[in-house]
Amino acid sequence: MANFSKSQVPQFSVDVYQNEFLPEGGREVNAIVTVTSTGGGTTGGIPLADAAPSPSYGAGQGPDAAVVLMVDCSGSMDYPPTKMRNARDATAAAIDTLREGTRFAVVAGTHVAKDVYPGNGRLAVADPRTKAQAKDALRKLSAGGGTAIGTWLRLADRLLNSADVSIRHGILLTDGRNEHESPEDLRAALESCAGRFTCDARGVGTDWEVKEVTGIAAALLGTADIVADPAGLAADFTRMMENAMGKEVADVALRLWTPVGVEIRFVKQVAPTVADLTARRTEANARAGDYPTGSWGDESRDYHVCVLVPEAGIGQEMLAARVSLILPDASGAGTPQTLSQGLVRAVWTDDMVASTSINPQVAHYTGQAELAQVIQQGLDARKSGDFDGATAKLGRAVQLASASGNQDTAKLLSKVVDVVDAATGTVRLKAKVAEADEMTLETRSTKTVRVKK
Repeated sequence: MANFSKSQVPQFSVDVYQNEFLPEGGREVNAIVTVTSTGGGTTGGIPLADAAPSPSYGAGQGPDAAVVLMVDCSGSMDYPPTKMRNARDATAAAIDTLREGTRFAVVAGTHVAKDVYPGNGRLAVADPRTKAQAKDALRKLSAGGGTAIGTWLRLADRLLNSADVSIRHGILLTDGRNEHESPEDLRAALESCAGRFTCDARGVGTDWEVKEVTGIAAALLGTADIVADPAGLAADFTRMMENAMGKEVADVALRLWTPVGVEIRFVKQVAPTVADLTARRTEANARAGDYPTGSWGDESRDYHVCVLVPEAGIGQEMLAARVSLILPDASGAGTPQTLSQGLVRAVWTDDMVASTSINPQVAHYTGQAELAQVIQQGLDARKSGDFDGATAKLGRAVQLASASGNQDTAKLLSKVVDVVDAATGTVRLKAKVAEADEMTLETRSTKTVRVKK
């Protein structure tokens, strides 16, 4: 990772929302931690209406970055023939969006991975000449062969880590299932790439596996989405690349320090999407652990932290956890930089009103996490023929989406169920559902809306 001076690092702030009051014997403490980064590039997560103005970068300005574009060139990309052409056009549009000075490469993915530009295990430096050469190389891409995504990711990892840069990012496009390697091979590739670069994954058409594409994005702290109509690829790739170019700082970790006797139940990102980080903890010292958050530009994200504290008597209070944003030292040997921090408290009271009221942020995001879960469960039940179970779960999803004002998810649900009464979650499964509609709902099920302030 390249060195950052303090002036180059965006300004981070941490705000903690919680009800710190517990009844006698109460142990569970919940807090929503809002992390906001300003003074970086373009927005990457939830846009900031009042963020600092974004700098406009010229050649050689902005953080050092490397991007590898992985394009599916398997045989299925020829059906229909416009799919491959759309993929080439989308990749060309993304290349046009590269900031000058960014290192980049293009990988053609089949049952093997080939770096088709610039080739020989190298990265090119973006300028008008190399962008034109890369687009020439794209025109020669044709479809043929199988799909082994783990090999694409491993080649991207080698290319990205050949450069001394601060931001490493992959963009992966696939239209099919990962049929030419085992699930274990893909899992091993993801484990070896995790923490080394971030990756956005896109499924084009409807012949790919949602859990594969969302699993890639989750493991590599990127975004996942469906582009059901290949004609929409160029706009989507341009947005993704603009987002990647807006990242200012990588490898930021959420560090959770807890006192002796406090157990961590979970740590989840809850906005702009739900992602459980609990199992991804790495120990920082005896009392603290780090949870990866990936790269940041101008954006804001919310995290739900839940801990169990030891029981205490009325009137007692304690620090239940300290949440810090940590930037590791570039050399790996020095002291990490603390970008910002916030405190989670516990206070025991006999005031029943204080101890039983749920903080609005905590209540909202608990509902959003449940919404993501019941959509997945409902769609799985529908696929397995359990129509009663599917109706119950998707009905609950409609109820939660309606109550939280998550209109995008409500719209997607209405393509899978007929809504009789949103408030009570009364629905009927539609007899016929377009595959693209079902896959879109599943892929976007983890997208959340923020609590209304």
